[in-house]
Amino acid sequence: MKEPRSERRTDAEPPEFDALVPLDELVRGERTRDDFFDAVLGLETPATVGEVAERAGHGVDAAREYLEWFDRMGIVTRVTESPATYERNRAYLNWRRVQHLRDEYSSEELLEFLRAETERAEGIAEAFDGASPDEISIADHASETGQSVEDVWEQITDWKTARRRIALLERALTNESGDAADQQPAV
Repeated sequence: MKEPRSERRTDAEPPEFDALVPLDELVRGERTRDDFFDAVLGLETPATVGEVAERAGHGVDAAREYLEWFDRMGIVTRVTESPATYERNRAYLNWRRVQHLRDEYSSEELLEFLRAETERAEGIAEAFDGASPDEISIADHASETGQSVEDVWEQITDWKTARRRIALLERALTNESGDAADQQPAV
């Protein structure tokens, strides 16, 4: 058997187990940024630095640093100064979605997706006499048509989803420089 390296010999000092990185921190490793990114993507309303830190499972100081960095990058927007609150930047998320569509699909595929979503939105709009989904009272429409509230809500949700997809697909098909990614949809 080979002789162990000098640092592995029994006459060496035993490791200081208390000084080792705790397992939960070891598992996270370089994911700290991802933990904070996931936390801010989940924000529905403005949140304080402490709330974001808690969601991410990290300290307030780290949260402050990442939120300031995310603010400079446009991922979040600072809403208030004291206490500092942040909200996710929906425009940034839409830009990311548009970039993903451009990277993953050809123009022909995007056009086909746009055609299918447009047909779906138009079909749903016909069922509601062409009104905007935001103008529909779910309860009133259910009562007038004899449908359940849940069925009407699902149709309205599908209509809104189709319209959001149309907007993203239109943006992905516009100016490849990305300058048009913030334009309003035609629908």
